[in-house]
Amino acid sequence: MPQKKTVMLSAVCVVALSAVFAVSSIFYASAAARTKKKTDTQTGKTTSSVSSTSSAASQTTRATQSTRAALPDIASLSGKKVCWGQGTNYDDLNRPHDAVEAQKQYGALGGRFLINDDDRKTLCLTFDEGYENGYSAAILDTLKEKNVKAVFFITGDYAQREGDLVQRMIDEGHTVGNHTWKHYSMPEKTLDVSRGELQELHDYVKEHFQYEMHVMRPPKGEFSEQTLALASEMGYQTYLWSFAYKDWDPNSQGDKTASLQKLNDRLHPGAIYLLHAVSSTNAAILGDFIDSAQSQGYTFVLPA
Repeated sequence: MPQKKTVMLSAVCVVALSAVFAVSSIFYASAAARTKKKTDTQTGKTTSSVSSTSSAASQTTRATQSTRAALPDIASLSGKKVCWGQGTNYDDLNRPHDAVEAQKQYGALGGRFLINDDDRKTLCLTFDEGYENGYSAAILDTLKEKNVKAVFFITGDYAQREGDLVQRMIDEGHTVGNHTWKHYSMPEKTLDVSRGELQELHDYVKEHFQYEMHVMRPPKGEFSEQTLALASEMGYQTYLWSFAYKDWDPNSQGDKTASLQKLNDRLHPGAIYLLHAVSSTNAAILGDFIDSAQSQGYTFVLPA
């Protein structure tokens, strides 16, 4: 949420993100429990500008992909948990200093904290989908109206409960990402459990939606060198973020005007925006934010 050699959160960000994901985890765990009890069980139609900028954004991605064959043995890497937050210090391009440094530190392991690490005005819009709060359809409506594609990171519970929405995301050309099956903190689990968390959701989505996921986001933004390398070994890029704000609590939604200003103030080249789809405020201001970003020369892109 002074910079050291390794990327660390400020004390303020630790408190803020702890609150974020404590709330999120309660909702996710509750939803997953309900499912267990109950079941015990891009279209190519994009504008040329989006296509060309997606290709530009993929230059950095290809560099990451080319490192996979050279990844060190996972067990030799650090398993120390990193609790990600973008921090509050910014460079002359308005990019969070921590995101810039994290990209340097973890990029070779498949971590993405910026969609590109130069001054191209690209922006990757991502939504975390742990449970449905009634706003995803409206978000999809706005994205369709604006001809903008986004990434939706889903959990196992969401995939099981909200199949129609997941299918719509796929049909309308969005990227569906792996947010793991049960939303565990991956560094707190063994590598085998973490592998299973990614594989189970991957297999479920492939079977039920005939869709192959290739990007993931670790629950709570918690990762380690080992979890990054594990995901990369499994064919995944790990997408964290360079912008997030307090939008996750449905009972404590920010003022729409103030929230829109926050999103606009933090625009920067290569941005990865994390928004929660449970937010009524996000659903309401999304169209205005897209208009504002595009008027400033930004193009919305997807992971390659």
